[in-house]
Amino acid sequence: MATLQILNEVRDFDTWKAAFDSYERLRADHGVRRYRVLRSVAEPDRVTVQLDFDSDDEAAAFLPRLERIWASPRSQAQLVGHAPPELLTLVTDRAPES
Repeated sequence: MATLQILNEVRDFDTWKAAFDSYERLRADHGVRRYRVLRSVAEPDRVTVQLDFDSDDEAAAFLPRLERIWASPRSQAQLVGHAPPELLTLVTDRAPES
């Protein structure tokens, strides 16, 4: 499994989240198997998005779509900034033993 991790700073979380949610179909159509949205407790306008794909190639192929989304007027209105996406490969996923 491969994960694209994106760190965003947004103007208003609720408005940003509504825009993020509007891309649900696009994510599903382009190989996103699962995603997580994490919000900083200390800085609530700092948001981490993790998009899971079956392979590194699928994750890399999604990057140009992210660029188009970020260039859209709707995204430009909500994003203060973002770090370059980082492609991560899952090494271990295990719950602690009881």
